[in-house]
Amino acid sequence: MNDRQPLAGKVALVAGGTRGGGRGIAVELGAAGATVYVTGRSSTAGRSDLDRPETIEETAARVTAAGGTGIAVRTDHSDPEEVRALADRVAAEQDGRLDVLVNSVWGGDALTDWEHPLWEQDLDTGLRLLRRAVETHIVTSRFALPLMVARRSGLVVEVTDGDTARYRGSFFYDIAKSTVIRLAVAQAAELKPYGVAAVAVTPGFLRSEAMLEHFGVTEASWRDGARKDPHFAHSETPAYLGRAVAALAADPGVMAKTGRALATWGLYKEYGFTDADGTQPDWAAHWADVLEEEHGPLGDPL
Repeated sequence: MNDRQPLAGKVALVAGGTRGGGRGIAVELGAAGATVYVTGRSSTAGRSDLDRPETIEETAARVTAAGGTGIAVRTDHSDPEEVRALADRVAAEQDGRLDVLVNSVWGGDALTDWEHPLWEQDLDTGLRLLRRAVETHIVTSRFALPLMVARRSGLVVEVTDGDTARYRGSFFYDIAKSTVIRLAVAQAAELKPYGVAAVAVTPGFLRSEAMLEHFGVTEASWRDGARKDPHFAHSETPAYLGRAVAALAADPGVMAKTGRALATWGLYKEYGFTDADGTQPDWAAHWADVLEEEHGPLGDPL
């Protein structure tokens, strides 16, 4: 094994790799040597309804620049036939090989109502969030998992928010993120006899493109965002999440973790990776030091 590229020769699919955590994961899998299929709806051929500038092609180029091979495939993960075609393409191009599946489709920011309880929310909007944030993961796994099962090896990563049962502040958001953890648990149970692991992974306070815009900063000037919210000083880049996933994918003993909800703040201690700037953010430690008295503990494990 190449110590600098432990995933050389491996094949990954990052569903929802256009931006944010998905992009960070795709790029870091590439840096570890993997061939990475980057999928999503935002492409140079046209923007999704999120109307953001990031594209799957841009992510794929970053994967290649990092040392891997990036392949962009425009895919609507809510459409089973598009996902079936994607899985068939991976199988045809990679001799049936798929080592890592990352379900990172989200797209729910504009659909999340942080102000109202369930009985005052728009039902169609909330159900659309669940279809986008949960159903897409199920559809993707349905067609991608047979590639792993056939080879009796692989890793499924469900990207979520939080690793405990703590309420996440909005009904449909909470249901989506908690359910994604259960997707990992359920897949782990069914995949275990085939030697395939499934885990949920959460970042801490993620410094995504949208979050940088929210604070009116760039990655170069991100610390200025702490003037608006001091907790932003303890945020982490998508690369930190990506390095957590790459470490899991390179761990020959990852089956010991199957079915668990994991976090960057625990995984960095085990694997020793750092964020892009060499630091090791620990959102759980910051929460315990500063936020627990007001908001209570992060919660019990799911």
